[in-house]
Amino acid sequence: MSQTFEVGQLVTGIYKTGKYIGEITMIKEPNYVMRVLAVINHPTQGDLHNPKQVEGVFFHERRALAHREQVNIPAVYVKPFEGEVPTYDESLRAALDKEFAELEADGSPFALKSIETLRGLEKDYFK
Repeated sequence: MSQTFEVGQLVTGIYKTGKYIGEITMIKEPNYVMRVLAVINHPTQGDLHNPKQVEGVFFHERRALAHREQVNIPAVYVKPFEGEVPTYDESLRAALDKEFAELEADGSPFALKSIETLRGLEKDYFK
């Protein structure tokens, strides 16, 4: 492992295409188990093996990890976190708003399909 962390330490971690703030709950070399506390970047929608494609691919809906969900993250994707941890709901709202803004500026068929998928997730997240 490039950098070592202790149980209880606040970190950021990348899981699939989402980025989160969390707390280390277990060390399972070469991974860390992290409890999700906040969302920094919402996961990318669509087929990750065919990026930015809409036609002829299965367009995956990718949810953000849930609040307090525990996830194994390879050590190379874990970095220290300093600062105030926002509430999960506030962070999820901010991550979605940021993603919507970037996709709306793009305007491609991929972006439009991603927006459609994220709108469905948004309704589920904030019932």
